[in-house]
Amino acid sequence: MQANVFFLGIGGIGMSALARWFRANGHVVSGYDKTKTPLTEALTAEGILIHYDDAVESIPAAVRENPADTLVVLTPAIPAGHREWAWLREQGYDIRKRSQVLGLLTQGRPTIAVAGTHGKTTTSSMVAHLLHHAGVPCAAFLGGISVNLGSNLLLPESSKSEELKIKNSPAEANNNSHNQASKTHNEQQKTSSENGLATGNSPLATDIPVVVEADEYDRSFLTLFPTVAIVTSTDADHLDIYGDAETLLESFRQFVGQIQPGGTLLINHTADASVAAAAPAGVRVLRYGLSPEQGPELYASNIVAEGHLFRFDMHGPPEQSLATTLSANSYQPTAQIQGLELAVPGFHNVENMLAAACVARLFGLSDEQLRAAVAAYRGVKRRFEFIVTAGTPAAPKVYVDDYAHHPREIEAFLRSLRALYPGRKLRVIFQPHLFSRTRDFAAGFAESLSLADEVVLLDIYPARELPMPGITSELILSQITAPQKSLQTKAEILQNAETNPNFDVLATVGAGDVDQLVPQLRNILNIRWRKGQ
Repeated sequence: MQANVFFLGIGGIGMSALARWFRANGHVVSGYDKTKTPLTEALTAEGILIHYDDAVESIPAAVRENPADTLVVLTPAIPAGHREWAWLREQGYDIRKRSQVLGLLTQGRPTIAVAGTHGKTTTSSMVAHLLHHAGVPCAAFLGGISVNLGSNLLLPESSKSEELKIKNSPAEANNNSHNQASKTHNEQQKTSSENGLATGNSPLATDIPVVVEADEYDRSFLTLFPTVAIVTSTDADHLDIYGDAETLLESFRQFVGQIQPGGTLLINHTADASVAAAAPAGVRVLRYGLSPEQGPELYASNIVAEGHLFRFDMHGPPEQSLATTLSANSYQPTAQIQGLELAVPGFHNVENMLAAACVARLFGLSDEQLRAAVAAYRGVKRRFEFIVTAGTPAAPKVYVDDYAHHPREIEAFLRSLRALYPGRKLRVIFQPHLFSRTRDFAAGFAESLSLADEVVLLDIYPARELPMPGITSELILSQITAPQKSLQTKAEILQNAETNPNFDVLATVGAGDVDQLVPQLRNILNIRWRKGQ
């Protein structure tokens, strides 16, 4: 395996998990990112060298002078005109997409892949937490910072990963990524062997599960061949990549078709039926949902919300055939598990936990282990994250931050806030993410945001995109029916929080850089709301 690993876009949540993986296994890791963030600063503190301009001279000398001993990992967010990427291509470096590297790392290992246009980060973090809390050795590559783990990477305590050595040329790697994803599992295993991915010596290679967030963006999840797959949702998204909803569904069908023989698919009851139907013969398919009336095989009952705590019972099929993916000796029948307590609010999170808990049963967790692990789960940073809680039970004052960036995610989040704090005035600050997503879902955003009493919009966060004529936050604002609505800058938002805090519940929402407001809003509201307490 190459000694140096250089990341283009190292500050991305998925890229940083891989960077930490390679760093933990003794490689010299460095990278580029556009912007300094708390995450890149954390990576720097861990010993990873990061620079923030794309000048070739900024690439560390160890990388520039040793192309044969360097692996370059690329995120799709890097633009084609990026100077460092262009130079690395010209020099013949071994360049791999993040999804390709993750696919190679998971080959030959029991893989739990969590896919879905929303819910996958929370659900994958739940699976990793449940197994880890119960003492089941596992690894995890997550799409968010787990509060319990304090990281987006979990390494099994009993072993480090086996090394990845890739011998294909950069041209082959770039041209054949989708062809590679369409191979059979046996061909994939052969490719893995040819690439030098060791699978014979480490416990991780044979019996330690790897939990991964399976991202549908750019068809990244098609490099995965899971043992267990969860599909949380198949709502339309990333139409800038797929063009239409049917093409997105076809990608999900292909992903499900790659589940290993004897594997298990857990799929939300709201997902398109054609996705479940794409599971190969011999793969057990279980639908999950909040109630038996929705028709799933796995569901919850006796759901009681008490403040931020949700209590529920879990019901599922008791058949031993569920154990076909793993050792029959480890499988724990689900049937009914009473008295689960989840300290992360939202009915959608009860639903996510149903899927995660079923996976935990597949890996042998007992009723007692599962109850303890569910009760100990504390969520993911920027997923229903409570920033400030003040006031009294009768008159609460609350500030919550959330990553939601799709209309259905925002609807679920705001409905949960409404259920938790009925009758309290809700101000939502939302930053649209991507011009294409704003174009495609403006009406949906307006409808979901109208659940608030007051909506404040920021300008669109462009990420990888260039502006589109006529596509601005005004497109959403004009369709919002909330009593109060406005378009503001970050400076105006902070000023209004100080001078006009006419709300009981505040939420910052979005996938861009709206979270940069969190520290300042926290300070402002702590001072105002706790005065006199």
